[in-house]
Amino acid sequence: MELLHTIVITIITLGILVTIHEWGHFYVARRCGVKVLRFSVGFGKAIYTWKDKQDTEYAIATIPLGGYVKMLDEREGDVPESQLEQAFNRKPVMQRIAIVAAGPLVNLIFAVFAYWFMFTTGVSTVAPVIGKVTPDTPAYTANIPSNAEIVSVDGHKTLSWDEVNLRLVARVGESGPLLIQIKEDGSSLVREYQIQLSDWRVDVETESPVTALGLVPWRPDVPAQIGRLVKNGRAESAGLQVGDLITAADGVPVRDWYHLVSFIQEKPEQLLELVVSREDQELALSITPAEKIADDGRRYGFIGAAAQSVSWPEEYQRTLQYGFVQAAVSALDKTLQMISLTLESIWKMIEGVISVKNLSGPITIAKVASASASSGLESYISFLAYLSINLGILNLLPIPVLDGGHLLYYTVELVTGKPVSERVQIIGLKIGMALLFTLMFVALFNDFMRL
Repeated sequence: MELLHTIVITIITLGILVTIHEWGHFYVARRCGVKVLRFSVGFGKAIYTWKDKQDTEYAIATIPLGGYVKMLDEREGDVPESQLEQAFNRKPVMQRIAIVAAGPLVNLIFAVFAYWFMFTTGVSTVAPVIGKVTPDTPAYTANIPSNAEIVSVDGHKTLSWDEVNLRLVARVGESGPLLIQIKEDGSSLVREYQIQLSDWRVDVETESPVTALGLVPWRPDVPAQIGRLVKNGRAESAGLQVGDLITAADGVPVRDWYHLVSFIQEKPEQLLELVVSREDQELALSITPAEKIADDGRRYGFIGAAAQSVSWPEEYQRTLQYGFVQAAVSALDKTLQMISLTLESIWKMIEGVISVKNLSGPITIAKVASASASSGLESYISFLAYLSINLGILNLLPIPVLDGGHLLYYTVELVTGKPVSERVQIIGLKIGMALLFTLMFVALFNDFMRL
């Protein structure tokens, strides 16, 4: 059932983003007088087709990993003389640029709209309050206090841990002062702290920028009580049930869920004796945590169980909700921030500052889409906006095969006054295909390694 849910959500997610992208090409092509032959969501054999009054065929195809808009074009077949003025290749270069750029740009515009919707309906978040500071870390060296709220990073206001993380991600691989303004508990006084970065690296596969800096977010006490079990996991097989409270492990009293997790992680494939409280009864259960190997070679145990959710104190909860205009401004700012972060991440990946292990493919997208959908509408829309931005940016990269490659050719034509030769385009196509397939292979490899 969980697999079916993941598949359905993934198809819906990709269907929405592909339809938006291709609609951008379609809409501008129609406005420029280009005849659109086919609008397909998906590749391969069509499952369902229909036509409109302008004889454009719409199709839903079997492979939901993309889509396309097929336009009348002399380079792809014979065009009747009566329809030559409707051919894409006959249009002025500026119109061709507009048609090609429309797809990625509509993806970015959709992200603005999605964020605007979130800000008008309200975004739930928690205040970025530091629980403790890890010794021998950059934050510890800078004397960052615990039980204090981060109000800004590098001059940018931060109302949530998400915003703190995004600002820190932008500094990965950099050197120089990182400025953090902090308001201590019970005080309205804001103090500025300076953390000196030196080619700061973060393995985002295993840690967030926040934890890499040495900051541990404050969180409410989470009892070692089972809230969810992975089907056929070690916990379920050992007889643990939802609602069980684990009070001891190998004779050691368990303080909370995090204490239990750290205990289990240290015992991969080793027998553990648990004391469990269930409906006023005390039970003894034996369990052997499964073993998992991290990217750094570290071996740790896990049992396939999650804690019961706990409520956050009201003073730590926030709802960001704005009026129509302010929501639009905030949505545009958020989109520009995400665009900048995406471009910086791509460049840092090229430089080697960020590992290519962070590339994700369809499997990771499917898992995140399913998880965000399960977390609620707000989480899912946020993921849609983020994915739409990535799709738009990716397609604008100057790689032949992608929209950005075509834009590169048309820009050269605009400057020189003549189209790029077919020979150069064929060479570019081969290079672009090789590069794209390489990226797809790396992304899929990373997906399987994460599994």
